[in-house]
Amino acid sequence: MSTRRFHDDMADQPPLGGSQPPVPAPPHYPADGDSQSDPARRTAPPRGRSSRSTAHMPRTLAQVMNEANDMVVRGDLTEYVPLSTGFDPLDGMIGGGLRKTELVLLGGAQGIGKTIATLQIARNIAMRSGQFAFYLSYEHTETHLMNRLLCLESINPPEVDLKQGIRLKDLYDIIIAERAKSTLRGSEAGGSLQSILRENAKTAMALARMNRYADRLILVKASPAVTTLRAIREMTARLCDATGGNVTVFVDYLQKIAIHPERATDENEKVTIVVEGLKDIALALGVPVWSIVAADREGLKANRLHLFHLRGSSALDYECDIALIMNNKYHILSKEHVAFNPYQARQYRDWVVFTIEKNRAGRAMQDMEFQLHAPYFAFDPRGQRVQQQLIDDKIIES
Repeated sequence: MSTRRFHDDMADQPPLGGSQPPVPAPPHYPADGDSQSDPARRTAPPRGRSSRSTAHMPRTLAQVMNEANDMVVRGDLTEYVPLSTGFDPLDGMIGGGLRKTELVLLGGAQGIGKTIATLQIARNIAMRSGQFAFYLSYEHTETHLMNRLLCLESINPPEVDLKQGIRLKDLYDIIIAERAKSTLRGSEAGGSLQSILRENAKTAMALARMNRYADRLILVKASPAVTTLRAIREMTARLCDATGGNVTVFVDYLQKIAIHPERATDENEKVTIVVEGLKDIALALGVPVWSIVAADREGLKANRLHLFHLRGSSALDYECDIALIMNNKYHILSKEHVAFNPYQARQYRDWVVFTIEKNRAGRAMQDMEFQLHAPYFAFDPRGQRVQQQLIDDKIIES
């Protein structure tokens, strides 16, 4: 079943959570070789539906073993093969990538690059044939996310060719200028967004790269008033049915999720309800869930952000399988290192340290660093372990 059927099904359903609109179809720009004729773009028959329908029903170990055996016999190894995030060495430190039923939380200060990293990982997963990424954004519209992806694709991670890079302002200028030229020529057909991007030398390759996964990256502008946990669960369940369960859910961000009709006495209780709900979605539907988490006020004042600085930290720590915390490398270098080589230290302003503070798949408290190219909304996914001494009297070995 294709995602087209999913969108048709959503249109037939009553609004979720009050006035929540149906999931919009992902943008599609025709490229050479229509995706309808590409086997890689067609979805396999639904798999794993029986396990989702009996997720909360008691089963004997023999039944579980028989079901797992049937999956392997028919070649379905999705339970055993993790989904690579495309970020190295992150994948190696969390057991190869994202796994079904797991909840991953990503925290960090405002502007550190949480959305950039999350959208890039969603893109990396959607690039894999047969895999779908479901991205819910409470902060940005679908069009803005599309524009970010065009900037990202212009430098083509992991190649990261900055000479070919397009900044957001560059993209806007190209669209406005080309549209103005078309108007002066009296040609409406040549002034469409698709034709502008396809015919401009600076955007043509970025568009072609984005077209490779445009049908498998599903975007939703979520509402903090009506996009509830129930809405997210029902949309994800329909996507699972439409894609054979090959969906990874991304939420940007956790504290914005509405919990109606439940009521919380304070924010900590709300965060507890939300994180428990996201974990239940991961378990019941058999999908990986990745969610951004905001820091509390004390965390924003801290020299180095930790898991306990996130809003509702106790529930977050208990429910998640993996917790990643992002910090600007320059800000968390030890004073000794900065004083010893201040020029080199300033070069670390564009580097972000990802710390695994919880890891059920392996060792925790491991630091790795990735260079951020903020104007292009992209990280260089070829990272490395941190070699320098960081604050908190913490030394990372090579």
